Amino acid sequence: MSTQAPGGTHSSSSSGDAPSETPQSTTTPRGRSLHLLLPALVIVALLGVLAALLTGGSSKPQLPGGANSASATGLDGLLLKPLRAAPPLSTLRNYQGQSVSLASYRGKAVFVTFLYTHCPDVCPLIASQLHNALGELGARASHVQLVAVSVDPRGDKPAAVANFLREHQLTGTMQYLIGSAGELAPVWSAWNVGSSKDAGNPEFVNHSALIYGVSASGKLTTIYPANFTPAEIVHDVPALMASSEA
Repeated sequence: MSTQAPGGTHSSSSSGDAPSETPQSTTTPRGRSLHLLLPALVIVALLGVLAALLTGGSSKPQLPGGANSASATGLDGLLLKPLRAAPPLSTLRNYQGQSVSLASYRGKAVFVTFLYTHCPDVCPLIASQLHNALGELGARASHVQLVAVSVDPRGDKPAAVANFLREHQLTGTMQYLIGSAGELAPVWSAWNVGSSKDAGNPEFVNHSALIYGVSASGKLTTIYPANFTPAEIVHDVPALMASSEA
């Protein structure tokens, strides 16, 4: 999910003579307080929606891979139940035109997320934190594969993806998969990922912003919110690697 930072277009006018006095602000202390409070309320609301998704709220939204619940365990991510094979991604190609299959990463812990290259906020954060997690893993990073799937078939062209990966120091360590709307839509559906143009700002995309942990045996196992920490990924890698069931 993506939101535009507060702000807008400002305009001003002037005449040949300087104004005789400085205009006074019409914003009252109450107005300023309300202006500061509203963004905070929006953030709280968004966190509440995410919490409902992760804990199986009353609306019981579908989870990817046929899972019907997510629960806290010894893992830092929430454990999906039942454990099932991660939906395939083999119909898509990376920005270099190469096909990518999750099955080729058996034996590794795989982290899958859904991004778009000109996202103004959440996607760069996710990419940066995944890069930081690889840094904290050190030599163990060779046992991890990062995969991103585009939620913007019109904007995520090969050049844009290459630039995004370079900016976030993920070239060679993240597979960023792209495709047409017709190719991407079945993947979004299989992973229960929403993607739609922002009604107010059509250049932006509203989308699910979660990270999914896939075990070394190919099971969709854990789920993380967009504000995860690198330490959470580092903590869960051994568990994702260790068991044929996790």
